[in-house]
Amino acid sequence: MERKKMFINGVWTDAKSKETREIINPYNQEVIAEAAEGNREDAKLAIAAARKTFDEGEWAVTPASERGELVQKIAELIRRDKEELSELETLDTGKTIEESRADMDDIANVFQYFAGLADKDGGEVISSPLPDSESRVVREPVGVCGQITPWNYPLLQAAWKIAPALAAGNTIIVKPSEITPLTTVKVFELMEEAGVPNGVANLVLGAGASVGAELSENISVDLISFTGGIETGKKIMQAASTNVKKIALELGGKNPNIVFADADFDTAVDQALNAVFFHAGQVCSAGSRLLIEESIHDEFVETLVKRAESIKLGNGFDESTQSGPLISAEQRAKVESYVEIGRQEGAKLEIGGKRPEQKELESGFFYLPTIFTNCTSDMKIVQEEVFGPVLTIEKFKTEEEAVERANDTIYGLAGAVFSSDISKAENAAGKLRMGTVWINDFHPYFAQAPWGGYKQSGIGRELGHAGLEEYTETKHIFRNKKPEPIGWFE
Repeated sequence: MERKKMFINGVWTDAKSKETREIINPYNQEVIAEAAEGNREDAKLAIAAARKTFDEGEWAVTPASERGELVQKIAELIRRDKEELSELETLDTGKTIEESRADMDDIANVFQYFAGLADKDGGEVISSPLPDSESRVVREPVGVCGQITPWNYPLLQAAWKIAPALAAGNTIIVKPSEITPLTTVKVFELMEEAGVPNGVANLVLGAGASVGAELSENISVDLISFTGGIETGKKIMQAASTNVKKIALELGGKNPNIVFADADFDTAVDQALNAVFFHAGQVCSAGSRLLIEESIHDEFVETLVKRAESIKLGNGFDESTQSGPLISAEQRAKVESYVEIGRQEGAKLEIGGKRPEQKELESGFFYLPTIFTNCTSDMKIVQEEVFGPVLTIEKFKTEEEAVERANDTIYGLAGAVFSSDISKAENAAGKLRMGTVWINDFHPYFAQAPWGGYKQSGIGRELGHAGLEEYTETKHIFRNKKPEPIGWFE
């Protein structure tokens, strides 16, 4: 079996310890690859390479248009190898091949978008209050960037970080999730093919407790970008504070989906299912909290349950599969623990709440779509991110109550409002404390629009112009056009 290696300073290498990790297909628990298992020593080597490359200055001062051309070439190579990348992503994560193909299209678009932005910010001249002077503002690369990505969207989340960082002229060290590294390794092969200079892009495989901790703590890293769980995010903030490095965090959400009685019923039902059961609920923006206006609650729930019963679980390579497995035994155990908590809290289990009984699914980490009603805002299953196919449903009577409940969590990543009254929908959307709000839809995102959260859902933004700005520093340059002595201390 081929061993997936790390990429440090332009060289593919095993871990210094020679340790490896088996990569498992969550559909059937088969070993699909072996990967180098790096640690702090490997991370330090990658950091040193990125630091030296950045400080020598050649990459950072490469004309922005040339950096853009290189990022564009990566986009083209991803499109060329779309099918191979899609198959790797489905093997590694269990998601459907249709979703993996859509991810690859999005990933190529992200690289293309930031390639186009690379040379578009020429700075600005600002008015100076002093005579015979010039004042201007420029944006420069941050420097060495550590980038830690999650297991649910391994390559998509990596693209959101890699593309803007390279376009802005930074050097990077990427640490993918240790359980889903395959597509990230492949894209580093494509970046090598595209001609990314040695030391500019480095890849370290291994656990967050060692590699991620080193990236967060090391004073030679100027920025740390992390997507993942809130508790890990807090640890990264603490580590980064020791040397005051920049941070960009996306820490998930407990995302509300508000359905008013005047919404298009069939559309709202369809979108509510997609919101929470897409990719088995393993989505940071999953609509796991459904708030339904009281007058349509019973009919809506009945229809929703009937539709959820027909969701087909299975092999991601089967084109008829609608949802794959959870990522691991540990993640399924976490979901099961929350379902038990929901029962104990008094929520009513309408459907699911167990593993499927089909023999062909026994070896995978599958869990049935699960719906709870009679939920209240104080329940743990309503407040905490389950990250699985579990939906909680609450009733509301007024718009004010719906908004108040929707905002009543520590999170603020995303949410949605369904109503045929656009004025009401816009009013509710404006009151939601979330980084993204959809009206009569759920889940769409694109490279041009910023992504990130309010409150404890994170700090900073990815995608859009804001995503590029995260990887730059703002500098003010003042020039005195007529320097002359001013006569001080004579």
